[in-house]
Amino acid sequence: MDKKKILIVEDEPDMRELLRLHLATSGYDVFVASDGEEGMKETKAIVPDLIILDLMMPRIGGYEVCAKLKADQRFAHIPILMFTGRAGDLDRLMGLQCGAADYLPKPFHEDVLLGKIQKLLEGHVNAHLN
Repeated sequence: MDKKKILIVEDEPDMRELLRLHLATSGYDVFVASDGEEGMKETKAIVPDLIILDLMMPRIGGYEVCAKLKADQRFAHIPILMFTGRAGDLDRLMGLQCGAADYLPKPFHEDVLLGKIQKLLEGHVNAHLN
């Protein structure tokens, strides 16, 4: 079975590297982008199986990236996990309204992150089988 491709779009270098290490050691093929614009380009280049998307980034923010990807038929099927330090109910609602599949506040626990990723990837596979 092929490794699942996960794109991390996160502007904070330490957080991006921490996520990359957690996911790579868990068996995922990991790609990174340092802002929303780069994340859009990477999505088009690799078509990941899942995107972990920070909300607060330079150039193009997470809400806008999410909405643009969900509006594009080529990428609308990709589950997006919003990842942010903004954990309020309104932030969560806005993320889900723009098309995110789930929401993970920072700081995170590795087990929670991996559980959400597995659930989203399994749901993505099941949606394609139905």
